Amino acid sequence: MSILLELRDKLNLTQEELAEKANISVRTIQRIESGTKPKGFTLEALSNALGVSKDVLLKDEIEPIKSNKNLIKYINLSSIPLLIIPLGSIILPLIIMYWKKQINTITKQIISIQILWTLASILLVIASSFLKNWFSLSNQVTTFTILTLLVVNLYIILRNTMEIEKRDRLHIKLNFSFL
Repeated sequence: MSILLELRDKLNLTQEELAEKANISVRTIQRIESGTKPKGFTLEALSNALGVSKDVLLKDEIEPIKSNKNLIKYINLSSIPLLIIPLGSIILPLIIMYWKKQINTITKQIISIQILWTLASILLVIASSFLKNWFSLSNQVTTFTILTLLVVNLYIILRNTMEIEKRDRLHIKLNFSFL
C-alpha cells in the first residue's frame, strides 16, 4: 500500500477530494498510489494538501508496526492450519483481525496476500487440469501443482512472520489492498 493512500485514508479523503485540494488530476493521484514517485509541482502540491513533508511522500515502506507485534505474527501464522481448506487461510486471520481489533496496514496486507494467493491458486489448479488433458499428462500433475502451491504459500507466511519479527514489516507485500 502506498504512503499517499495511507495518508489519504487517514484524512478520510477520496481521490477526487485530494485531487481538488491539491489542484492536480485524479489520474495523477492514481498513478502515485500505484507506485509512481511524485516529483516537482505534484510533490509540492500533495505535501501542502496533506500537511506533511515531502520526505514522507517519498518513503517506500508502509508505516512500521505500532501495534502488538506478537498478535500480528499470530494473525499471519493463523493462515497455516487452514491452508488445505478452501478460503480457510483467509477467513481465520480475518476473524482474528476484527475480533482483536488489530486492523492496520500490515494485517490488511496479510489478508490481501492470502486473497490474491487463493485466487491465483484456483486458476493454476484449473489450468493444470486442462494442461493434463491437452498434453495427456499423468494425473499427478494436478496433485503436484496443489502441493507446490501449498508449499509456496507456507513459505510466504513463514517469511513474512520472520520479517515482522526482525524489521516490523512484511517481506512479501502487495502494492494494493483488497480491504
